[in-house]
Amino acid sequence: MISELREKTGAGLLDVKKALDEAKGNMEEAVTILRKKLGNKIDKLASRATKEGLVHAYIHVGGKVGVLLEVNCETDFVAKNEDFKAFCQDVCLQIAAASPLYVRREEVPEADLAKERDIAAAQMAGKPAAAIQKIVEGKLEKFYSQVCLLDQPFVKDPEGKKTIKDLLTEKVGVMGENMGIRRFTRYQLGA
Repeated sequence: MISELREKTGAGLLDVKKALDEAKGNMEEAVTILRKKLGNKIDKLASRATKEGLVHAYIHVGGKVGVLLEVNCETDFVAKNEDFKAFCQDVCLQIAAASPLYVRREEVPEADLAKERDIAAAQMAGKPAAAIQKIVEGKLEKFYSQVCLLDQPFVKDPEGKKTIKDLLTEKVGVMGENMGIRRFTRYQLGA
């Protein structure tokens, strides 16, 4: 039960044991307890500076796609950790497979957003204004999930529900310190 709960929540061993004890062995209740604790911990960690980290290189099978990625953390101890390196590898694989253009939403140029809004609104001609606004916002969300790394569904998640941001949040909880994806470059042969 402990290993299953750790995998589900990304929480540390001691936190998992305490949650299981508190929930008297009820797995669902233990997950709820950990999510509450983990969420508070992550909010506190998010304000701490990330000046260490790793530049990770990945070459996809066949050598036609390559990725350079910078992920930051608080200490060099975490940067040398195998879990941190595995996270960097997973993010590189995501970039190679899904071809994001930006790390986060704030990096998308306003001109691109305006263009996407115009396209979506033109497709909805003749519908009520309130409906158009909701549909346009929905289409913008889809656009973000295609071009922003943190909003993309994680390619290794079989259910397709976990985003890269969710994966990052999970790793912050496991590592116990703030982490952030700073930047990346994706290279494709002939592109």
